[in-house]
Amino acid sequence: MKDCKPILWNRNFVQCCISYFLMNFSFYMLMPTMPVYLVEVLGISTANVGIALSSYTIGLLCVRPFSGFLVDCFSRKPLYLFAFFVFAFMFGGYLIATTMLTIMAVRFVQGGFMGLTSVAGNTIAIDVIPSSRRGEGMGFYGLTINLAMSLAPLAAVAIYGKGGFNLVVFIGWMAAFIGVGSVCLIRYPKREKVPRPHFSLDRFILVKALPAALAYILVAIPYGMITSFVVLYGKEIEVANPGYFFIYMAVGVGTSRLVSGRLVDHGKIHWVSVCSAVCLLVTFTVFATVHQSWVFFVCALMIGIGYGVGVPAFQCLFVNVAPHNMRGTATSTYLTSFDLGVGIGMLSAGFIASCAGLAVAYGVGAGCCLASLGVYLRWVRPSYEKHKLLV
Repeated sequence: MKDCKPILWNRNFVQCCISYFLMNFSFYMLMPTMPVYLVEVLGISTANVGIALSSYTIGLLCVRPFSGFLVDCFSRKPLYLFAFFVFAFMFGGYLIATTMLTIMAVRFVQGGFMGLTSVAGNTIAIDVIPSSRRGEGMGFYGLTINLAMSLAPLAAVAIYGKGGFNLVVFIGWMAAFIGVGSVCLIRYPKREKVPRPHFSLDRFILVKALPAALAYILVAIPYGMITSFVVLYGKEIEVANPGYFFIYMAVGVGTSRLVSGRLVDHGKIHWVSVCSAVCLLVTFTVFATVHQSWVFFVCALMIGIGYGVGVPAFQCLFVNVAPHNMRGTATSTYLTSFDLGVGIGMLSAGFIASCAGLAVAYGVGAGCCLASLGVYLRWVRPSYEKHKLLV
């Protein structure tokens, strides 16, 4: 008799995906438009743009280590709903913030609540995914953020051209509140809390996953460079319609996610992770050195494939070494690693661009991918095999 696979696309998982997509879609609408707005409208230098953009990462990093603890110790859905509501509410701040300092303040607060929202949302999604389909489920769930990161900038660039930055903010605001409504539709079962030590490092950081965290930080650095500065880079190398970069990137993400999660579920986690790092290393090297329009868009496709393949594998590297009562901490560590890398990428790209140009910045990004590959082969793979759990 043929074994029946547990249902993945149930009501709860669908609402988890919708809410997470809308949260990220609303936020990442700001990524390509805010640098242009700050430079062209407010007259802020490129180096200072990097500082302004990375302020949300500081907010994330101030909250993320504690968010895993909160998610593991309190009811997850109410916490998710509260954090999501405040995150959505903060979009109104961009409509009245007209200086670099006030924009940094809004991004800092919103970044903090985005950190708590994403940890709670990821943990709830992991809980509702059948363990035997975790890689596949996390692949599709992760696809929501990758699609949001790819499609939101494209939509934002088009909206910015028609109605300016305030219209971008208003539409992002509406999308975020629709996401809050989606959270309300999740039927999340109550789970018994497992006592944990009062004072221990693993309340805030999943120590067993630190090697994976280092590798993930390194590979996230060039992603931060891409999401924030690729439109300016396209203009710098005279590419027509650089906003289309995000269409090709979204196609790469979507196609790769069709197979990557299933490969992880079938024991190919290391193969998938290494292929992702190699793909990104080669692509960012070409992206930094060959300045032609068709290469620009082919690289967008390959960058999408590289991150689309790698994200579900990396998330499993964290989640699969954590018991249920530490999934919030595992998710927090995973997301903190990515956000730290993205923040470093934003900040460093701004400074490098002001000194040597964005092409050099993306060359540094390729070097980060090489370093990530080395860390993975030397430390991540043996550490994961030592500490992974069966369920």
